[in-house]
Amino acid sequence: MPTGVALRAVRAQLFDAAERVLLRDGPSGLTSRAVTTEADCAKGVLHRHFDDFDGFLAEFVLDRIEKLDEKGLREAVGTGTVVDNLTTALTAVFESVAVAIVPLVIFRDELRARLRREWPAGVPVLTQAAVMIGGYLKAERDQGRVAEDADVETLAATLIGATHLLYADRTAPAPETAQVRKVVETVIGTGRNA
Repeated sequence: MPTGVALRAVRAQLFDAAERVLLRDGPSGLTSRAVTTEADCAKGVLHRHFDDFDGFLAEFVLDRIEKLDEKGLREAVGTGTVVDNLTTALTAVFESVAVAIVPLVIFRDELRARLRREWPAGVPVLTQAAVMIGGYLKAERDQGRVAEDADVETLAATLIGATHLLYADRTAPAPETAQVRKVVETVIGTGRNA
């Protein structure tokens, strides 16, 4: 006799469950048992869809990277202020599961090794966020809203690193928007068009 609840879009349900566990319990609490319990399914369901738990985690991280809102930032080019757009984008990145993924990747050697196949450098979610911010800054530079000689890749990496420091302690309250804005203003400057 079958038991449990019928699952539709199993991968998405398991990824969502993993996100909830990771945010609630941190990387040490993220186990296959915790994920399947959270998803209200048998442990075998996870192993039916993934080779092993590190394979599941690698696909989970890649899935969450794809969810970063590049489109929203691209649509912001030329509108509002650069500082406001970056503050909003950085807050969205770090209030997502991204800040919890960083210690997960650091915590699990096999996960890191598997992710290196897709991402040869850096921590994947932060690297993708830096690429997203760099692309935005380049587009704003092309419109004359960022200094013509700005090194947008370095600015993007600096923004990601500095903002990550604000959010790094996941047990503390999230920083206020004004704190993120101050980082953005400091890193990119507040010239006439910023």
